[in-house]
Amino acid sequence: MVKTKKLKRALSPEQDEEFDSGDSDAELQELFSKGLLKPGLNVPADALPQKKQYANNIVGLELKLQEIQQNYPWIERLDLVTGYAPLAPEMALQLEEEAERNELHADGNSQLDEFKRESLFHRQAQAAVIEGISRLKSLGVPTKRPDDFFAEMAKTDEHMQKIRAMLVKRQASKERIEKVRKIREQRKISKKVQAENRLKKQNEKKSMLDEVKKFRKGIRKDLDFLDDKKQRSVQSKNNKTPNRSQLKRKHKDSKFGFGGKKRGLKRNTKESTADLEGGSRRPPQAQKNKMQNKRPGKQRRQQMKSKKKR
Repeated sequence: MVKTKKLKRALSPEQDEEFDSGDSDAELQELFSKGLLKPGLNVPADALPQKKQYANNIVGLELKLQEIQQNYPWIERLDLVTGYAPLAPEMALQLEEEAERNELHADGNSQLDEFKRESLFHRQAQAAVIEGISRLKSLGVPTKRPDDFFAEMAKTDEHMQKIRAMLVKRQASKERIEKVRKIREQRKISKKVQAENRLKKQNEKKSMLDEVKKFRKGIRKDLDFLDDKKQRSVQSKNNKTPNRSQLKRKHKDSKFGFGGKKRGLKRNTKESTADLEGGSRRPPQAQKNKMQNKRPGKQRRQQMKSKKKR
């Protein structure tokens, strides 16, 4: 130690600083080896939290308040400082029950007084309304809206007419698009039906030609395929619901015929002769009366005239 002291005295100031830094490093290494130096203990002074200094400039705040303060009448401000309105009996009873419940479950929690705080807010607002209404009435300010009062709309009538025209136009465009869509679907369906009918006719024609070829070649001896075609056409016609004119035509055809042979249509046949229940079902008296009222023949009328002349 003596030698180091002598060396320190003999060294220059710069060399002395280097020696001190080396000595401090050696001391740090010695502390670290002993376990006395732990991470987080060495913090620079700049990183330490500094105490915040609050500026309470009372003079400046008062000057700024005088600068922005505006002395408007009370009717423009409508500010009130009031107490609490009288408590209703049912509310008082409810508050007492709530207080008893809080005493039983009290554990220093301020949330149990939530209902009490809300009731105080309500009473304070109620007191402000009562005092404000009375003050407005004393100033002659109406507090109720007249029955014939209509508030002015935020938007003008011209603007609303534009909106209405736009909505009508949009609705018309939607209807037009829907109509076009339906027409397209109908066209697709009609085209599909036409294609199916065309294909069906082609298949029927092809099958008919095949049957005719078979008949010509002698493979087929009968012409039943022609009758089948007629039956199919008749069935398709019968499946259709007849209208009024068709029913009328059918009745006339059954009564008067529809062309062809008419001779002997009212003659008896094997079936009509065997049908004992057929024929007229009128009583004989009616037929007798009919025969009595029948006009006499020409010869009989001439005889009657000659008798009268005599």
